[in-house]
Amino acid sequence: MSEFVGLMARPFVACLILTGIHAYLGLHVVERGVIFVDLALAQVAAFGATLGFLWGFGLHSADSYLIALGFTFVGAAIFAATRLRKPIVPQEALIGIVYAVSAAASILVLSRAPEGGEELKSLLVGHLLFVEWAEIAKVGVLYGMIGVVHWIIRRPLLAISRNPEQAFAQGLRVRWWDFLFYATFGFVVTSSVEMAGVLLVFSFLIVPAVCGVLLAESVGRRLLVGWMTGTLTSVGGVAASYWWDLPTGATVVCAFGVCLVVCALMRMARFGYSPG
Repeated sequence: MSEFVGLMARPFVACLILTGIHAYLGLHVVERGVIFVDLALAQVAAFGATLGFLWGFGLHSADSYLIALGFTFVGAAIFAATRLRKPIVPQEALIGIVYAVSAAASILVLSRAPEGGEELKSLLVGHLLFVEWAEIAKVGVLYGMIGVVHWIIRRPLLAISRNPEQAFAQGLRVRWWDFLFYATFGFVVTSSVEMAGVLLVFSFLIVPAVCGVLLAESVGRRLLVGWMTGTLTSVGGVAASYWWDLPTGATVVCAFGVCLVVCALMRMARFGYSPG
């Protein structure tokens, strides 16, 4: 038991921190209907990190992090600028294109670097099992600061996420608020991808939020459900990866899939199945 605690305490605490910020941001993403924005920004950040690696910086160095963050801000500006009151093309289509192009560009860059395949795998699954306490403390402080900022500006952000048409009509500067949302989102994504990888970050963002939507009505209760499901799934995923000697990140992602199925069955048991 002591061996389990010593080995898995750090990834478990890291998962709790990831759950705290991503469950909240995921509610905004689900309300906005831009489900893959996290995946797109995460891939943009990964592309920036691969460029830094090609230029001679370590994949997890401060220089690569700053390059990845810069690319994420560019992605945030693109997504904010393309939020139109009456869009010709759904924004989700643009988000998908950004993701596909960034993923392909990352593969091209890493094909020119030695051990590119291993680095690509690292970007996808992260290094959650080997995360250090110093890194956990750093992202914990960063996410706490971003959480405070979002608490202060929660009213306009929630108004835009829940009813963008009304926000435009009320005269809110929607694109500026969108840029602030995506920029702070970019800070979270860049740090999370470095630690947990693209796939796990996407799971932490979307699955707890979707579970909240399935099982609760108000924003506060959805957030509570998201935190609870994220925490329980982290416990189950980390424990399963230890007992069955499986990759931690991939195991937690699969555990989120199981969690979503359980929440869907709970909703069906509560409200019944309605295909319409």
